[in-house]
Amino acid sequence: MKPTLLILAAGMGSRYGGLKQLDAMGPSGEVVLDYSVFDAIRAGFGKVVFVIRRDFEEQFRTQIGAKFGDRIQVDYAFQDIHDLPAGFKVPEGRTKPWGTAHAVLAAESVVHEPFLMINADDFYGQDAYAKMAENLKAARPADGKSHYSMVGFYLKNTLSDHGSVSRGVCERGEDGMLKSVKEMTKIFRTPTGAENRETDPALPLTGQEVVSMNFFGFTPDLFPPLRAAFTEFLKLRGHEEKSECYMPGELDVMIQTGRADVTVLESNDSWFGVTYPEDKADVVASIRALVASGAYPESLWS
Repeated sequence: MKPTLLILAAGMGSRYGGLKQLDAMGPSGEVVLDYSVFDAIRAGFGKVVFVIRRDFEEQFRTQIGAKFGDRIQVDYAFQDIHDLPAGFKVPEGRTKPWGTAHAVLAAESVVHEPFLMINADDFYGQDAYAKMAENLKAARPADGKSHYSMVGFYLKNTLSDHGSVSRGVCERGEDGMLKSVKEMTKIFRTPTGAENRETDPALPLTGQEVVSMNFFGFTPDLFPPLRAAFTEFLKLRGHEEKSECYMPGELDVMIQTGRADVTVLESNDSWFGVTYPEDKADVVASIRALVASGAYPESLWS
């Protein structure tokens, strides 16, 4: 069974100031997720599912989805802030989506095979897709535990020079398995590495930490426990105006309770992405360098 690529594209990018998923970055007008789909196709993925919002469905289908129809199966899922379990409602004043866990749950009805979850606006590189595809196609032991995977990147290669970033900082065991992941939401670059400024004093970081960039491999058995976890999240924090349920945090709970393990795969490629408008020039230059090296064609879909 060919794996599915699940792309989380419902966010508007509040810090960036617009719908950055549709912002051209490549030499022939490609957006970042064009390269994600291109890499997934050549790695052997059989379907791509976009998690989007209804209010920009027509624009997204026309500008993005229409390009892939004759190359890979395309499907859509819709993240709606009002899509909540029975007994819950959106608190007054809240406009922010419920986070990546809620976005993944939106795709439950259309994802029935092993799948890779990624962000729409992150460039992960060909090697990451190839290794994840191989992992997702491998047989999983039937031992009563869920077996997932991730590609990790070094923190120093994922920072912005223009403000803070959110990262899931990972701890690995000697066997290479993920031991824990902690979401840090205010990481800044410093002359000696980085620091997380969520606390006072700030937590110093070396930059050598392995971090999650939401490049996770799952099987469909994820959905029932994730739905239960999201319900518990709503009980505790559903009244808040800006709380979010993050996939790395929920995955950490599954690891700590023995319900799942996560293999950490290493990629030889560098991650890059756009968090702030000032990051765009660096991404454009990085893509042009890859095209010049022969890693990608001048025009992906011609």
